[in-house]
Amino acid sequence: MSSTAGQVIKCRAAVAWEAGKPLVMEEVEVAPPKAMEVRLKILYTSLCHTDVYFWEAKGQTPVFPRIFGHEAGGVVESVGEGVTDLSPGDHVLPIFMGECKECAHCKSQESNMCDLLRINTDRGVMISDGQSRFSINGKPIYHFLGTSTFSEYTVVHVGCVAKINPLAPLDKVCVISCGISTGYGAAVNVAKPPKGSTVAVFGLGAVGLAAAEGARASGASRIIGVDINPKRFEEAKKFGVTEFVNPTDYDRPVQEVLAEMTNGGVDRSIECSGSTSAMISAFECVHDGWGVAVLVGVPHKDAVFKTHPVNFLVERTLKGTFYGNYKPCSDIPAVVEKYMAKELELEKFITHSVPFSEINKAFDYMLKGESLRCIIHMDG
Repeated sequence: MSSTAGQVIKCRAAVAWEAGKPLVMEEVEVAPPKAMEVRLKILYTSLCHTDVYFWEAKGQTPVFPRIFGHEAGGVVESVGEGVTDLSPGDHVLPIFMGECKECAHCKSQESNMCDLLRINTDRGVMISDGQSRFSINGKPIYHFLGTSTFSEYTVVHVGCVAKINPLAPLDKVCVISCGISTGYGAAVNVAKPPKGSTVAVFGLGAVGLAAAEGARASGASRIIGVDINPKRFEEAKKFGVTEFVNPTDYDRPVQEVLAEMTNGGVDRSIECSGSTSAMISAFECVHDGWGVAVLVGVPHKDAVFKTHPVNFLVERTLKGTFYGNYKPCSDIPAVVEKYMAKELELEKFITHSVPFSEINKAFDYMLKGESLRCIIHMDG
């Protein structure tokens, strides 16, 4: 692989030229990594709802043409100046937020919100020089979340790359790089449900089901899944969900339904849909005195959260989290080891598989609500 170090690489990438239109397979030029950057050969990537959300560009700032993708596994092809933690051939997961290891957040035991490398959905260029590493005929193609994994090669800041066990199957552990860690960590690291507690999970997509899995691993005895799609209920049982509530079945707020079911409210709730109304319900359904609600879903850019201040005064707690409070470089290798030790099951999250040439099928599956995770094989 080192024969390409320092050179421009031509490869296939699935380019989004405009919002909501099918991705187009193009030959792109990928520049070599600059200081504190690495160039990765992506072997497997998967489609996350966040990719679809920004591809649709209905509630966010449109940035096109762009290469989406942020949940993936691959190997290091070459490293830029100053990179000492990674070498060509290392097995890695690129991650949409990073760890500079120098700022106050990185030095804190409580935060993973790195000042330098925190998530930035509007930025389409590299941090170091404000330029893209992708181009077609000399014209820049923009990055997405600093990862852009819908390309056979990509350039990523070294702080957004987790080096993992080379024995871990990349076609499975690639899902740890976003959705599964986001949901699982929201439960085990942030909500922290006590043994025997009751947990409500709003939104039963891959992130919500990972949150349910985390609640089960924490010892919750009742896990109530809340979703407007009843087709998701049967599958959710595999992830520890014990009861189901469809808000559209009731003519009163779902938080009232949940309070009635649980003698005053659930002990913990985790909101994974991004819907503002679901966020309010998730907060208002937790028990006064000790209830904790955790927000995970990404809202519309103009969204507003409204609730009565008394809901706080009666000792309910509202928290938010990005990426399950995991520090990407420091913590994610241990999550991969949980899978290797059979303490975390990933296969049940993977419902579909397509070759890279058919990546638009992955979008179709997700838009129809048929898939949790679709693995995209880059060699196809």
